[in-house]
Amino acid sequence: MSEEKENIQFQLTNELIGQVEELIAIKSDKELKSLLDEFHYADIAEILDELNLEEAVYVIKLLDSETTSDILMELDEDNREKVLRNLSAKEIAEEIEELDTDDAADIIAELPEKRQQEVISQIEDEAHKAEITELLAYDEDTAGGLMAKELVKVYDTWTVAGCLRRIRGQAEEVTRVHSVYVVNKQGKLVGRLSLKDLIVAKSEKKIADIYISSVDFVNVHDDVEDVARVMAKYDLEAIPVVDENQILLGRITIDDIVDVIKEEAEKDYQLAAGISQDVEADDSVWKLTKARLPWLLIGMFGGLGAAGIIEQFNDHMGAFVVLLSFVPLIQATAGNVGVQSSAIVVQGLANNSIGGNIIKRLLKEALLGLVNGFAIACIGLLVTHFVFNTSYMVSVTISIALVAVILMAALVGTFIPIFLDKRGIDPAVATGPFITTSNDLFGILIYFLIAKIMLGF
Repeated sequence: MSEEKENIQFQLTNELIGQVEELIAIKSDKELKSLLDEFHYADIAEILDELNLEEAVYVIKLLDSETTSDILMELDEDNREKVLRNLSAKEIAEEIEELDTDDAADIIAELPEKRQQEVISQIEDEAHKAEITELLAYDEDTAGGLMAKELVKVYDTWTVAGCLRRIRGQAEEVTRVHSVYVVNKQGKLVGRLSLKDLIVAKSEKKIADIYISSVDFVNVHDDVEDVARVMAKYDLEAIPVVDENQILLGRITIDDIVDVIKEEAEKDYQLAAGISQDVEADDSVWKLTKARLPWLLIGMFGGLGAAGIIEQFNDHMGAFVVLLSFVPLIQATAGNVGVQSSAIVVQGLANNSIGGNIIKRLLKEALLGLVNGFAIACIGLLVTHFVFNTSYMVSVTISIALVAVILMAALVGTFIPIFLDKRGIDPAVATGPFITTSNDLFGILIYFLIAKIMLGF
C-alpha cells in the first residue's frame, strides 16, 4: 500500500479541475501524472468526483493500481459504481489485490453477482482470494462483514525470539499494527501482547509467560452498532473478531467504525426528517419521491384528522370561536416538546445510556413536562389576556390546555422511541413526522376537550 502524503492545505478549485480536464483532453499523460502525484489519494478522489465519467475512468486507467485502489475507496459511492462498470474484470481484480481484505470485499460486494464471480476469478493471489470470499459470506451489518483478515497474531507456545521474527513477516501485510493478539495451538484468542513487554523480555522466554489475558473482543455475528459501542466505551483503536469457539478470525479498526457511525448518523438524521430510505441529494427524482412521500402522506392525513376534530367542535363554539386562533400555538408546542423528548431518548438509546425502569423515565419526563408547562402556561396566560384581549376564562383555558398538551407530548415523545427500540425498530423514526403528527392530533383533541369542559359549549 502506498504511503499517505500529508496535504492538509488541499483546496479543490475550478482552476485545478480545468487544468486536469485540459491535460486529459490533449492526452498529456506524463504531465497529468506529475500533477496528480503531488496530491493525497483522497484529494485525487475529490478531483475525480468533479470530472465526468469518461475523464474519471481515464485517470484510473492511467495511474498505477497501488494508487488507484485507494482512490476508488474514497470516491463517492455512485461515482465508484459507474467507474467500476467501465473497467474490465481483470482491471478491477488488479485494484482489489492492492487493498486490504475488508476494503476489497466492500468493493466486490457493490458489483452485480455475475460480475463478482468474474472479478474473483481474476485475482491471482489465492490466499487473498480465499479471505475475500470468506468475508463476502457475512452480512454487511455484522462484525464479520466489517472485519479485515490482516492482523498480527502469535502463539503462546512461541519464544520471544521466534515471536519477533514472525511478527516482522506478518507486519509487512498489515497497514497499521494496532495490537498483537495471542492464540493457543487451536487458534483460540487467549490474550494480547504488549510490545514493551515483548521488547524487554528475554529471548528464551515463552509468550505464555508475558501475554496479557485481558482482551476485549466481539463475535463475528455481532451487529456493527454493538461493535461501535464497545470500541467507543473502551476507547479502542482496533478490536479482534472471534467465532462461537473463540477462534480468532480478524480485526476491526477504528477507521471502519467511524464510517459505521457516520452512516448510522446520516440514516437517523434522514429518518428524523421523515425520509424512509437512504438517499442523497443527487439521486433521481423518483427515488427521492419514494423516500419522502410516505411520511408526507402521514403528515397530510394527520392534518386532515386535526381538521376533523376541529370540525366536531366548530358548530358548538359559538362566542368562543377565538379558540381557533390559538390552534397553531397548541400544535407547535405539542410538536416541539414531542421532538425534544424523543430526540433525547433516541440519543440515549444510541449511546446505551438509557436503562432501568421505563416507569421512572416516564415519571421524570412527566415532572419535566409539568415544570415547562407551568412556565409556558403563565406566559401564555398573560400574553393571551393582555395582548390578544381574550377573556379571563379563555386565557385560563388556553393555559391549562398548554400544560396538558406539554405533559402529553413529553410522555408520548419518551414512550414511543423506547417502545420501538424494544420491538427492534429504529427509534429514530419517532423523532420525525411520526411524533409531530401524533402530537398534533392528541394536542388538538385535548385542547378542545378542555375548552368544552371549561367554557361549557
